[in-house]
Amino acid sequence: MNQKKHRYLYAISFVSTIGGFLFGYDTAIISGCNTFLEQHFELTPSMLGWVVSSALLGTIFGCIISSMITDRFGRKKTLILAASCLTISAIGSMLPPQFSGNLENPMWLTSNASFAFDFLIIFRIIGGFGVGITSVVAPIYISELALSQNRGKLVSLYQFSITLGILLAFLIDWIILHQAGVRAGVISSEPSGFFNWLFVDELWRGMFGTEIPIAISFLLLLFVIPESPRWLVSRGRHDEALKIMIKIDGKDLAELQMAEIEEMVNAEKGGIKELLQPFLRVPLWIGILLPIFSHLSGIAAIMYFAPNIINESIQSVENAFLGAVLVGVINCLFTFVAINNIEKFGRRKLLLIGVTGVFVSLSGVSFLFAIESKFVIIPLLMYVASFAFSFGPIVWVIISEIFPTQIRGLAVSLGSFSLMLTGFVITLTNPILIQTVMPSGTFLIYAILVLPAIWFIWKFIPETKGKSLEEIEKYWRIKYEQ
Repeated sequence: MNQKKHRYLYAISFVSTIGGFLFGYDTAIISGCNTFLEQHFELTPSMLGWVVSSALLGTIFGCIISSMITDRFGRKKTLILAASCLTISAIGSMLPPQFSGNLENPMWLTSNASFAFDFLIIFRIIGGFGVGITSVVAPIYISELALSQNRGKLVSLYQFSITLGILLAFLIDWIILHQAGVRAGVISSEPSGFFNWLFVDELWRGMFGTEIPIAISFLLLLFVIPESPRWLVSRGRHDEALKIMIKIDGKDLAELQMAEIEEMVNAEKGGIKELLQPFLRVPLWIGILLPIFSHLSGIAAIMYFAPNIINESIQSVENAFLGAVLVGVINCLFTFVAINNIEKFGRRKLLLIGVTGVFVSLSGVSFLFAIESKFVIIPLLMYVASFAFSFGPIVWVIISEIFPTQIRGLAVSLGSFSLMLTGFVITLTNPILIQTVMPSGTFLIYAILVLPAIWFIWKFIPETKGKSLEEIEKYWRIKYEQ
């Protein structure tokens, strides 16, 4: 592949991974809002869990819907729908009706706190809906464009973009908090300017609002990327597919790939019956259980509640926010480790090493919380590092490459659905667990839940490094159709 085509593929992948960036940004930006939402809305632990996890409820619906539309309408149109939802959500989350402060001269529409809270929940769910669609479609789209020798690296870029979004959100939260100073979150009945209202008095609004320009950029850029050539072939649009593949891979390689894709697409039937065929039963279990195992380790709770969790040990809000930024940095750095090594060491080996590290570090977090140590952040960062070069990117890589083209959208949506559902439960219950069994008990539970994952990976996950999507499908057919 020459440099021009190489850059074109990376440009397309970059656009599609902005959805992952927004996924991460939306996940982490609320971590800075939690303290102020809790204060302004007078939230109980269960209500705080609900407002945070409501976005994940939306992702569940997004995963379900994506399975119905991405194989029917294409990857590009589905991503455009997701970007539209993310844009609407960012605006709506910033502007629930005003319910406190100087209501005689309000900055915005006014209502009671209950209506404003419900308004916020609705727009959080809409954003989650967009994230759920993106989590299914973006990895599929990238995997269907890439060659076998760089597919793992390119799909891993999706997870890397999630970690960049998380890091930037943690950093933005800290900057807004630092700039607001001692007045952060102090709502006065005195007149105030609009900027002051957004970024000082009710700074959670400003935190949510910083997502707006990113979401709009994602939406606009999606109109210039091509459709997936593999999806076009599955819909009989061979000429369009060939033109796109020539632009990406060059004429000779594109024609070879087209022949292989057409052969496999003709052998596929599509739909739920295809997914339940004997040769796909093991991939189906992998696609469902591997995402579940990744979120049972508690990653969603850590990313959504990072400042709250760190503050449990150091008792300093601003330092807890800085600790969250450090979590984001480690998350990015070790995801980059995965990107650089996934084609060298393979998916399976990185998973086994990383998930073992997840168990050890979670056990350390539990122990240090139990003895009330201020050094909890050390094993917490070890956990984030272990997750970031294993579960984080490799789950998306594996579930995007182990299924046939005709049912890839349906299969990946099931995997993403299981991941989001597990994340929703973990996030919803985390504040309650922290209050009832304490942080030490909470992280011990997460550590124990990791143990079955190590056995499952060792027993069932094959190595797919260096294999084309069609070769992976042939592997399943040969192994399980006998």
